[in-house]
Amino acid sequence: MSLEYNYDLVVVGGGPAGSSVAYEAAKNGIKVALLEKEETIAYSVRTSGVTWIESIKEFGIPDDCYNPIKNYSFCSPNNEVTITDTIPHAAVLDVRKTYRWLAQQAEKHGADIFLKTNIKDVIKNKDGDIAGVSGTSKEGEVIFHSKVVIDASGFSSVVSKSMGFVTQWERFGAGAEYEVKAENVDEETWWLMVGQKYSPAGYAWIFPVGNNIVRIGVGVGKPESAVDPTERLKELIDSKTGPISKLGKITPIEFHYGLIPNDGLTRKTVYNNLILVGDSAGQANPLVLEGIRYAIKFGRIAGKIASEAIKFGKTDEDALYAYEENWKKDIQAKIKSAGKVQDRWIGLSDEEWDKELDIIKELTPEEFLDFIKADFGLSNMIKLAAHHPKLAVRQLFNLVKSKSK
Repeated sequence: MSLEYNYDLVVVGGGPAGSSVAYEAAKNGIKVALLEKEETIAYSVRTSGVTWIESIKEFGIPDDCYNPIKNYSFCSPNNEVTITDTIPHAAVLDVRKTYRWLAQQAEKHGADIFLKTNIKDVIKNKDGDIAGVSGTSKEGEVIFHSKVVIDASGFSSVVSKSMGFVTQWERFGAGAEYEVKAENVDEETWWLMVGQKYSPAGYAWIFPVGNNIVRIGVGVGKPESAVDPTERLKELIDSKTGPISKLGKITPIEFHYGLIPNDGLTRKTVYNNLILVGDSAGQANPLVLEGIRYAIKFGRIAGKIASEAIKFGKTDEDALYAYEENWKKDIQAKIKSAGKVQDRWIGLSDEEWDKELDIIKELTPEEFLDFIKADFGLSNMIKLAAHHPKLAVRQLFNLVKSKSK
């Protein structure tokens, strides 16, 4: 016999998107269930945790949840560039602490969190629209009825797939990393390592977390490369390739592995009684494949719009569409532009990467951050081209400009 629950809003997935939806909706007086398949929030870490301090402050994330970064080092096979800022603008999150803080904020405002609850199917009403979800919990079979469902299940997109609205992502990044204790750590500097020996369709990284702990990882674009990021990561650490050699003695603490969509903003994200948010919606910056800030921001927007629709008693696609309108206006053009640059980067040889770093070193810290964050709208790129008469920078501007149209 199944346990049955009735909620106004059911959120599937306890990551940053799901917790942010639950927080905003619960704060708005809606009865919310947040469902997480693992035994705790962030039991498994699937991201390197890179984000931006501007977003951290906007979301109210506590200072002890992140390590600030103000130096950005790039390394190609035969070139090395460091852009140094006066104050930190980037950050590496303590992923577990941050995700748990987000979930606690939701719970504090009245959301009910169900752990070890694995959703496997959807419940439909007589019109064929979603009316809830079903799966298994610690107590056995479980059913959640709701007026609106949010698919924040991440890369797997469990709810949307069960409804038949989406198929598996065709392009995605596969990332493997070790969190390690290292002998020598510059805690204000991250490293991005590019070129064939690091990743044939992606990059490797060193991201400091604080207290002499760093995350060393490799990301590989699929299907562009058949390389296994876990094997390549082991090779790089064993051979102490490039800047990894500067870390001295390395003691592994934990292994992380994750997948992130890289198909761009190709999915419809609103249906009758259903919203997709975060990785389920493909909301990721293709340049460095980070999306935590989008997950939180658009999660909160989804929570607000869903809760208001529920209060109004109208939860069809039209009633929820303001959510899709919002994220499209905010990031669609930027993500398209970043995708064009990424397409260029994926095809570069080692020699071309060496030259690409010469372009990057011409950028001021502000220009670099706008670029790597995928915040270069057309106005940013016009300003960039005006500041840099170099032909290579102008070519990059033209590349993005053509994609922005």
